[in-house]
Amino acid sequence: MKRKTLCIALTAIMAGSMLAGCGSSSSSTGSTDTAAATTQGSTEAAASDSGDSSGKTTLTWALWDESSTVYYQPLIDAFEAEHPDINVEMVDLGSTDYSTVLGTQLSGSDSNFDVVSIKDTPGYVTLVNKGVLEPLDDKISSDGIDLTKYSGITDQLKVDDQLYELPFRSDIWVLYYNKDVFDKAGVDYPTNDMTWDEYDALARSITDTTPGSEVYGAHYHTWRSTIMLDGILDGKHTAADGDYEFAKPYYEMALKEQEDGVCMDYATLKTQGLHYSDAFAQGNIGMMNMGSWFISTLISKIQSGEYTDCTNWGIVKYPHADGVEPGSTLSTITCLGIPTSAPNKDAAWEFVKFVCGEEGAEVLAGTGNIPAMTNDQIVDLISSMDGFPTDENSKQALVATNAYLEMPANDKASEIETVLNEQHDLIMTESTSVDDGIAAMNEGVQEILNQ
Repeated sequence: MKRKTLCIALTAIMAGSMLAGCGSSSSSTGSTDTAAATTQGSTEAAASDSGDSSGKTTLTWALWDESSTVYYQPLIDAFEAEHPDINVEMVDLGSTDYSTVLGTQLSGSDSNFDVVSIKDTPGYVTLVNKGVLEPLDDKISSDGIDLTKYSGITDQLKVDDQLYELPFRSDIWVLYYNKDVFDKAGVDYPTNDMTWDEYDALARSITDTTPGSEVYGAHYHTWRSTIMLDGILDGKHTAADGDYEFAKPYYEMALKEQEDGVCMDYATLKTQGLHYSDAFAQGNIGMMNMGSWFISTLISKIQSGEYTDCTNWGIVKYPHADGVEPGSTLSTITCLGIPTSAPNKDAAWEFVKFVCGEEGAEVLAGTGNIPAMTNDQIVDLISSMDGFPTDENSKQALVATNAYLEMPANDKASEIETVLNEQHDLIMTESTSVDDGIAAMNEGVQEILNQ
């Protein structure tokens, strides 16, 4: 896209868009059957002719939550401004069972999608195994696309050494903190280069266990990723390894903090169903590890007046183990792929290349969302949003040096998740020891991998 066109598009987006949370979290507005039936009709209508009366090529883009996702239309508008001979039409499959509906559609003989959004890694691997996605390596190579700009994410998406999708959106994990809690304790703020031992000591330094006026130095939501996956940031381990000894020190740290009142009790959080956003909003939590999707939610709820006790906040890079590069973090992604049945594969690749590249990344950042590909201009766009912290550390926290998927491409990911989540729950409720829980993880996942 020419720079003038991009600036015009971004100006309009920044002026008219509202901040959005994680695009995949919105609820579906209809049942799977209804979504599939609606999609079938929409697809047939959109694809009855791959061009229109003006001679333009029409691409159909399968996605979810069209009405509640702020970046879809801006991406299309910017792309069409650069490619006036191509129209892009969205087909909403709904978020409920999106991956299942998409797989069913692409397996049919009359699928006419040109581009598809891919919601998660298990769904991606399933589509690859069905043979319904085009390999992209030759296109990437011929167009000279630099995959290093994706912070190592694409290396984790290869199936049999082939890449079938490109990421366009990425939510990285950062450390949120309440500046007022630190100011009241007279303790310096966290930094962008902290080891886990330094983080633990800092959390303890701001903790107050006085009944009725408790201050928690740290907070961990009940997801397994908040604790176990702290151990994969050295790049030597993954959640699909079948050997989880790497997680032991992080479980031991969290359990000791729980025992000493540094963080809330896991069993209580599970029983009460306390959401991490509500916990942070109470104003008595010093630090919380969470994904960057919480940034837009936090900003909007503070601006609306719903949150009043955590208005003075910031973020820093994720803590790291000794010897691990600062800025190494966890990541969740949203990707685009091209079906093998796509009627307009060349035009579809132009769209994928645009949305997943730097031009699409700038458009995405202009809507308050984190793109998979980053550069200085993209970081400036996000950090200049009204309500984003003004300190330099918060801005730099948006830059990941290495990003590791919560679950890498593996066709047994869903079964592995079940075993790991069950043992995580037992460990954190102290229903089993850390050693026994990890042994059960190893045994259960190895059994799955050997099937």
